[in-house]
Amino acid sequence: MNDENRPQGDVDEDQLLPQLVAHLREHRAKLRDEWASRIREAHLLEAMSAQEMAAETTSVYDNYVEVLETGSVEALQHYARDLSERIIPRGVETHEVVGIVLLLRDVLARSLFEKYQNDFALLNRVLDAYEPAANRIANTVAVSFVEERERVIRQQQDAIRELSTPVLPVRERLLILPIIGSLDGERARQLTEQLLNGIRTHRAKVVVIDITGAPDVDQTVANHLVQTVDASRLMGASVIITGLSPKIAQTLVTIGVDLSKMNTIGDLQGGLEEAERLLGYHVSTEEGITSS
Repeated sequence: MNDENRPQGDVDEDQLLPQLVAHLREHRAKLRDEWASRIREAHLLEAMSAQEMAAETTSVYDNYVEVLETGSVEALQHYARDLSERIIPRGVETHEVVGIVLLLRDVLARSLFEKYQNDFALLNRVLDAYEPAANRIANTVAVSFVEERERVIRQQQDAIRELSTPVLPVRERLLILPIIGSLDGERARQLTEQLLNGIRTHRAKVVVIDITGAPDVDQTVANHLVQTVDASRLMGASVIITGLSPKIAQTLVTIGVDLSKMNTIGDLQGGLEEAERLLGYHVSTEEGITSS
């Protein structure tokens, strides 16, 4: 007797899921192709080539069915992270991942309906076994993808910040921190962290912070600069600030920043000369810079 014609009592409860999985594996090629067609109709994964999409949909299908069989959420999370690492660089968005998983859930549910439509009671039992597992898979994949995407975004932001606030060793015990672009509270905090790490790593005694490329600073950032100077002193390094624009200088005076804590020099060249003086170097036009 065919499965679809069996009466309800002929299928034990613990055999429902294995029977369901066997059906999905038996019709793998047909169901995967139907799912891929639905993905194209919905205009999802268009950033991927046809070959890439075929490979990924096959992989997702097989893992989906395996998780239905084993119920291993841990294995699914691991797979979802691997999938995310592969497809995020290709420009796949979060809504696309959620969309394709929901489409697969629906394609498989329709197939189960067609298989068991002649036994409504058995169909209900099969769907009761399938739907919670399918929904758990969809939720797990979506959450894992979002977490991986956020991790990638954080890495990119950190890389951009590091490039925009490089701590540069100029000579022994001397660092330069050129600041380019707008400063906000978050970037100012990162600037302090990078600078203090640089002071410790290079055993710096003098730091030149050049803000020629900073268009403006507000009170919060100005106060943070003062804190950075204080923290650097605690680490044993003197700080020279160069490149103050008239606008920023006016702002510092207006908001009442304690300028006695800041050693300011007009330009970077003057700041470097002052730094070399503090380090015991002197400039000779004929012989260059020498230590005293």
